[in-house]
Amino acid sequence: MNKALHQLGEYTLLMAKTFTLPTRWSMFFRQLVREIYKLGVDSIWIVVLISVFIGTVIALQISLNITSPLIPKFTIGYTTREIILLEFSSSIMCLILAGKVGSNIASELGTQRVTEQIDAYEIMGVNSANFLILPKITGLMLFIPILVFFSMVTGLMGGIAASYMGNGMTPSSFEFGLQYYFNPYYITYSVIKSVVYAFLIASIASYFGYNVKGGSLEVGKASTNAVVMSSVMILMSDVGLTHIMLM
Repeated sequence: MNKALHQLGEYTLLMAKTFTLPTRWSMFFRQLVREIYKLGVDSIWIVVLISVFIGTVIALQISLNITSPLIPKFTIGYTTREIILLEFSSSIMCLILAGKVGSNIASELGTQRVTEQIDAYEIMGVNSANFLILPKITGLMLFIPILVFFSMVTGLMGGIAASYMGNGMTPSSFEFGLQYYFNPYYITYSVIKSVVYAFLIASIASYFGYNVKGGSLEVGKASTNAVVMSSVMILMSDVGLTHIMLM
């Protein structure tokens, strides 16, 4: 309990140090573009790849489990859409990104800490937390809606592809299900959730990486702790946000 409270206090102080106005905006925007490309653009391929296959599998599994003739076939498309929009493209995708992006941030900052680069920034009078962490958090939060959009589109495309494989569903009934009682608010809901998750991933990974003590072995532990803690906080936030925004 004491360790958890100590880490919470360190995290809060680090975020207070991070969220200050940059001293040189030109350098901040240069770093921001670099982080958007590294953390966001480089993640598009894994988001698209996973979303296509998961969308296909969801549609196939639903079609295999709907055997009653009383249930209309367009239910497959409707259920696939709801799963992808409400949960997969935001929560599950961010859990996956926590492993890729979170470990990247924690290992990068941890390496800078153990090689004393962060100490050098502090000696020069640079707010190292603001200079190193703020572009990462801002960049991921700005680009995450684009990743969510790619995930939604490619996930639904995977479901449409599955409808051509048969198994009791047709493309026309599947596409009708995709349009049936569509609620545009679900897209807004998923985007808001993903922005919150992006903040949690980047800030928690930055905390563990920034506060590494020791050598290269500790950098690996920090990366693991960052991924685990980010995943736990995403799941806890998912419950809270769902209760607030949908109930």
